[in-house]
Amino acid sequence: MMVQRKVMATSVVLSLSNWTVSPGVLKRFVSRSKFSQCSRFKSCSRYSHPRVCRGATGRTFSTSILSVVPREGGSSIFSAVFDARFLHSAAFKMTSADLSLFTYPNDTPFVELDCSSAFNALTEKEKLYAHYLSQASWYGGLIVYVQTSPEAPLIFSLLHKLISGEKVEDLKRTAVECGEATEEDVKALLVYIAGVFANSGNYKGFGDSKIVPNLPRDRLEKIVLTSAAYKADPKSVQTLWNACADHIYSLEPLRQHLGFSDKGITTYFTPNCTQKDSELVLNFMKKYNLEGYNNRLFKYVDGSKVTYEIRMASVLEKHEDEPFLLPDTIYEGCTFRVTRGDYSGLLDLVCQNLEKAKGYASNELETKMLEHYIKSFRTGSLEAHKNGSSAWIQNKGPVVETYIGFIETYRDPAGMRGEFEGFVAMVNKEMSAKFGALVANAEPLLKELPWPSTFEKDQFLKPDYTSLDVLTFSGSGIPAGINIPNYDEIRQSEGFKNVSLGNVIPTSFKGFRHQFLSDEDVALMDKYAVTAFEVCVGLHELLGHGSGKLFRKEGEKYNFDVEKVINPLTNSKVTAWYEEGDTYDSKFTSLGSAYEECRAECVGLYLSLNESVLKIFGAEGEDAENVLYINWLNMLWCGAAKALEMYSPASKTWLQSHSQARYVILQVCLEAGEGFVKVTETEPGKNLLLTVDRSKIKTVGKKAIGDFLVKLQVYKSTGDVKSAQDMFNKYSEVNDDGVYPWAQWRSIILAHKQPRKIMVQHNTLLNGAKLELLKYPATAEGFVQSWSERLSSPKVEGILESLWQKDAKNFYSEVPAQVASV
Repeated sequence: MMVQRKVMATSVVLSLSNWTVSPGVLKRFVSRSKFSQCSRFKSCSRYSHPRVCRGATGRTFSTSILSVVPREGGSSIFSAVFDARFLHSAAFKMTSADLSLFTYPNDTPFVELDCSSAFNALTEKEKLYAHYLSQASWYGGLIVYVQTSPEAPLIFSLLHKLISGEKVEDLKRTAVECGEATEEDVKALLVYIAGVFANSGNYKGFGDSKIVPNLPRDRLEKIVLTSAAYKADPKSVQTLWNACADHIYSLEPLRQHLGFSDKGITTYFTPNCTQKDSELVLNFMKKYNLEGYNNRLFKYVDGSKVTYEIRMASVLEKHEDEPFLLPDTIYEGCTFRVTRGDYSGLLDLVCQNLEKAKGYASNELETKMLEHYIKSFRTGSLEAHKNGSSAWIQNKGPVVETYIGFIETYRDPAGMRGEFEGFVAMVNKEMSAKFGALVANAEPLLKELPWPSTFEKDQFLKPDYTSLDVLTFSGSGIPAGINIPNYDEIRQSEGFKNVSLGNVIPTSFKGFRHQFLSDEDVALMDKYAVTAFEVCVGLHELLGHGSGKLFRKEGEKYNFDVEKVINPLTNSKVTAWYEEGDTYDSKFTSLGSAYEECRAECVGLYLSLNESVLKIFGAEGEDAENVLYINWLNMLWCGAAKALEMYSPASKTWLQSHSQARYVILQVCLEAGEGFVKVTETEPGKNLLLTVDRSKIKTVGKKAIGDFLVKLQVYKSTGDVKSAQDMFNKYSEVNDDGVYPWAQWRSIILAHKQPRKIMVQHNTLLNGAKLELLKYPATAEGFVQSWSERLSSPKVEGILESLWQKDAKNFYSEVPAQVASV
């Protein structure tokens, strides 16, 4: 293999086709060549990170450039031949992707999400209500596997068979005694299983990057083929392994992250769908008053004929007389077909358990709520789920709180389709009292926000705001707080609920180490981080997501005074608004989640300056000042020390909405200047230091965030997507030069990356007439055991396999022959 390279006056450039090489491998590569004899090369100061090659199997990737920057200039230009054998070595090939970004290490921390005190305080009737709601949530959560990647349903089926076939200790012992794997290999497998089950798929719920096992493929295969599950049903297990093994380990560029097919992988759309297809379908849906929360898009091409299938989630599959099931419709030269029956078998299990939960509901509103949910999941009617959400809002202060359905749109590349989620929790009365006090003070606090009162809702509908101890949370991750429902018309006219997941917040901070801070700031973080985060979550959910008005035109009527309302950014009348059929999600699409999270975070920062807010959370005097400081410091620290873990340099895209939001906030505060926030590289290539001048939070910081909030709200209120996009994109840029070279610093941040905690949740078991709460050790073994005992129905593996089979032809260019029997 001939490799051409040039040595210029200031750099050495090595060009290779079809390869991406890490700096470490580049050093070894050059050390084995004649090039290492160059004195200028020996004195090089650093090796830059390569651009990630992009392409697909069977095609040549674009050229990957790797550069070496000498300390001293030079003028010689020469070429030489490198040892081609090294280019084909295992070390060279393994560096096509940094595996550490895609694996859970064996020392991944596990923490218990304990709710035993709150659960034990329930009556027997309330416990049974919680039990059946939990079962409905767990079965519904399996839908996320189908929503994530083509192979995820088969991976779940394979892994679930593996852990259900024998006890964890027996699995470990068999694998090691057979001499096919080490204890570390088995530990890596258990951690991988935990990672897949905790994220409801083989892509991370926070960051959307792929999860691959931290052990070689041949070792994993041998563990699988010596297991009790294989011995009991060798054909089924072998078939599943054949079907998904390649995809489990594949780190081709377009399989590393979720996204449209030109940037990643998704099953919300078939691979032949592009952003333009999404926009066309969005316009169709707007015209016919359809929303995307509970459907997926399938595109079929037959010669010049294009058909789009908008498939609704439901138990029923036949096309009966439902108002949302339109007849085939021609729009913009394409055929549009609205069908139903997506995730049918899983939603049937959800409905069965919701029916059982109805028998233990504590009031008519809970019964009504569940009836509407069942109707929605059985028929595919989104309107029925909205009706259930309305009943849920009216059910104030329930002892057992729950919400279930297609909720958050973070992982749809178009920002419209909801991921299935379900939670069950019990009220924490002490913390709920604090949030109740916050709600009582909400209206005067809203008046402190920096935008004009005309940009605020006409009436603040006081929500139910409770702190909950989570019993069950199914989906791709567990948040610290929620503001739901997400339906615009309900939030604006009927209100919403705020939920703080009280046992999640302290659990999240257990054993956490803050990098890039002074020792003094680390000590303050350790002492005040939990309280500060409670303040942050409280304000973020209640007055962040709960604030602001959307200007609308319905028919000939406006919901604001079109002649009097002045845009504070232009000092002229408002000239833009939401037309009939528009929603925030349909207008802001893929920008919407990060933009809204940023707005809510900024509201939390801005209102945390209010002493009465801090007093509500028990912070007064010096403690209040420290909680205020840590609230701001933690937000800016997240933007500097954590956010770039969720950024893809290859595609120049952000992979997680909250991370992008916090990075943007950091850039706004850095732009404010006056020494308010500083980030410095204290050890070249190794360490950073973030400092915040706490004396300037109430002046420089307040003004910077306040001015930014006005822009965020005005663009949102008026639906001015272009201005919002231009502003947000500017602050989202990751530059490799200037005072803050974040693209270069990303390698420092990744070197200090800490594994994300995996939470071990309890199970409920109906043993005769008595309901038991099952707890598990906070270990990989404990997590895996919890999942081996979680699902009572023996049908789930078969259902997931059948769902995979139903759509395999839509997501594989050629369905492998060896998996035809799945």
